[in-house]
Amino acid sequence: MSKKGKNLMYHPLPPRLTIKPSLINGLGLFATAGIAQGTNLGTTHIKVDDIIFRTPLGGFINCDENANCVKVEMKAEGSITDKWNLVTLRNINNGEELTLKYTFYTVKKDFLEEAEKEKKELGESYRESIKQKKERNEKA
Repeated sequence: MSKKGKNLMYHPLPPRLTIKPSLINGLGLFATAGIAQGTNLGTTHIKVDDIIFRTPLGGFINCDENANCVKVEMKAEGSITDKWNLVTLRNINNGEELTLKYTFYTVKKDFLEEAEKEKKELGESYRESIKQKKERNEKA
């Protein structure tokens, strides 16, 4: 294959990035060479209708309150999808993990909302079981 043909092959990640174990959580996105501040590394998320899909680039980036990258919404007039690209906020050093401050959701908020919903459902189920027990006792 010619050198030109190799450039047309699919690459799940941009040059200078790799996936490896993270001290933050599971696997993370790491620089394999220095990356300058303001570099647009590519698309991380695509929204079609109300569903957000992560690309390979967006699938391994971990959250950090002091993030070194940001998602930038890329609007195209007439597009039926929304998309976000990853842009560096500062120079990234070789070996450094790239991070974002999550903005599509907050883990704590989503977890607490789900826990409250389950607590309410359990309470309703408990009250129903007490009602049924009381009815059985009255029939006996």
